[in-house]
This record gives sequence, structure tokens and C-alpha cells, in this order.
Amino acid sequence: MLVFFENYLLMALELIECPRDAMQGIHQFIPTETKVNYLNLLLRAGFHSLDFGSFVSPKAIPQLADTPEVLNKLNIDGIQTKLLAIVANQRGAETACNYKQIQYIGFPFSISETFQQRNTNSSIEDSLATVSAIQNLCIKHGKTLVVYLSMGFGNPYGDPWNADLLIHWSEKMAQMGIEILSLSDTIGVGTPASIQSIFSELIPALPKITFGAHLHTTPDTWEEKVVAAWEGGCRRFDGAIKGFGGCPMAADSLTGNMPMENVLAYLDAKSINHGINRAVFEEAMLMANAVFPVETLHP
Repeated sequence: MLVFFENYLLMALELIECPRDAMQGIHQFIPTETKVNYLNLLLRAGFHSLDFGSFVSPKAIPQLADTPEVLNKLNIDGIQTKLLAIVANQRGAETACNYKQIQYIGFPFSISETFQQRNTNSSIEDSLATVSAIQNLCIKHGKTLVVYLSMGFGNPYGDPWNADLLIHWSEKMAQMGIEILSLSDTIGVGTPASIQSIFSELIPALPKITFGAHLHTTPDTWEEKVVAAWEGGCRRFDGAIKGFGGCPMAADSLTGNMPMENVLAYLDAKSINHGINRAVFEEAMLMANAVFPVETLHP
């Protein structure tokens, strides 16, 4: 097991930029062409994957109702970055599977019963059946399912939460053949100790799964969380330029997505090759100011 863990730490770094997560909660509609231009720029930056849109009810997420139109305007010729779309049910997965441009389909599975109901209008038991159905669709259509274990580091609703519960559901997903699990610090309550210990326990225990970190954070706690995940063995990181987005249920209004520029700064400081085209990334940083309304900026 020790040899495996050492080899795992040498695996290729995977950085996933998440403009979908950054955009979805914004009330002011971002014009389709603006989204397309921004996403096309991000596609040139060299990320492993781009979480670009979602196939969910337009009533639930009106900001992303134009995902099919956006998708058909993306310039993916010669681009290595893979496209990831989020779905909330089997119907959404069926729609996503119709697009050959999409390689990854993401599904949010909460280990909190309350949040699962709020997020996908279904119980944990029903959502487990949905994961199974989507996994079968992905296998049939040559896609890869990414399951997000939301409320992975805490629960604001009073539902039971502990590390053993997270491990239990991770093992369930492994039994279903899921290859990628992204542990989500949905409300930004993960501590360095809990983040590091959970990754360092899960990674060697479930060697067939790639574990990712989808961490939400306040401006002054981002680094300790990245360090903890990295030292725990995580090599797959989600982020969003300037920390846009995050969970609306977070108690702290400053809690947003992990700023991707901070992740890159950490990797640069450690002389870790991340493969991101810095010139293109800086251009995207500037463009983000025009894409996102002023009120979405953290003070």
C-alpha cells in the first residue's frame, strides 16, 4: 500500500476550471456570446478539464439555459482540454450523452439527506439509483462519470456527518465502478486537519478512484486548504478564476470557489509544472472582469 501511495503522488496533476460553478448563481443573465468567448479563451489555457455548463431545468438554473447553444459554438479543434457538464438527473445525463464533444458528466451526490433534497429534489437512496443509471449511460456512450460528494467536510443542516460517513459513500461509489470522486467542501467548513486526513485515508484505501478537491474558501483560508489537500495526496483540483461562485447556503458571504490563480501560485512556488499557458490565463483573468457583474466580486 505504501508503494501505491508513493506512485499515486507522482500521477499527473489535473486542474479543472469551473466557469459553470462561477456563473450558475448569478441573477443577471450573461449573454451567450460573452460566455462563448470566455470559455473559448479558457479552452486555450491548458486545463485538464473545463466545467463549462449543465443540463438541468432552466427554471432551476436559468443562467445556464443556453448550455446547448454555448456548447455548439465552442472551438475544440486541436484542444486537449476535456469538457465536463453537470447534470441533476438521468434525463439530463441522457441529453449530455448526445453530445460527442463532452467527455465527462458530473453528478452532485450529497452525503447530507437535506442537501440532496434541496439540490436535486431527491433522496440519497433515489440519488444512488440515479448514479447507477448515469454510470450505465456513460459506459454505453463512452463518457466518464464524475461524482461530487457534496457536504464532504461538514453539514449545516444537523444531518449526521463524520469522516466514516464520507468513507462509506466513497466505498459505495467504488463498488459501482465510479473512477473519479470530487470531495466538495460545499460550505467552506473544511479544516486543514480534516482535509488532509480524509484524502490521506481515502486515496490508498480506494486505489482505483481518482480523488479530487472541490474546495470552497474564504480569501484568507485558501492556502491552508490547498496545502492540506496536496499533502494528503490529492492531485486533482477544481477552481474558478477570482473565486467567483460558491455555495449560496454558505454562512459566510465571502465563501466562494477556490481561486484558480491561487492554486497556480501555490504550484509555482513549489516549482510544480502545471502546464497552464500563463499568457492566456492572464488574458482570461482580465476578461473575467467583463464577464461577471461587479456585485459578484468579493470585497
